[in-house]
Amino acid sequence: MKSNESLENYLETILVLSKKLPVVRSVDIANELGFKKPSVSIAMKNLKEKKYITVMEQGYIFLTDSGREIAEMIYERHEFLTKWLVSLGVDEKTASEDACRIEHDISKESFRAIKNSITLK
Repeated sequence: MKSNESLENYLETILVLSKKLPVVRSVDIANELGFKKPSVSIAMKNLKEKKYITVMEQGYIFLTDSGREIAEMIYERHEFLTKWLVSLGVDEKTASEDACRIEHDISKESFRAIKNSITLK
């Protein structure tokens, strides 16, 4: 997994968890992704250094504006690409897995062109 892809996955996971939980902690991220806590702690340190997240004394994790911008971009791509692939007849699990791979590599220009040319129900 590329560094940027890993970073984007963590930010997207924080965004998704923040929609479901009152607060997001490292343990929640570890559970969601199936990673060990030490790996998540290292990633959170890196995200904090890049100013994509803030971590409160209690361990609560919040996206900064720049972190939220990346997370929302990746989440939008994931949701759209998953729905598009399902509409083409791909089963939902495979569509979601494939969308997860595509969402990190596609350019903004190509994603916008695909999105503008497709009408999803």
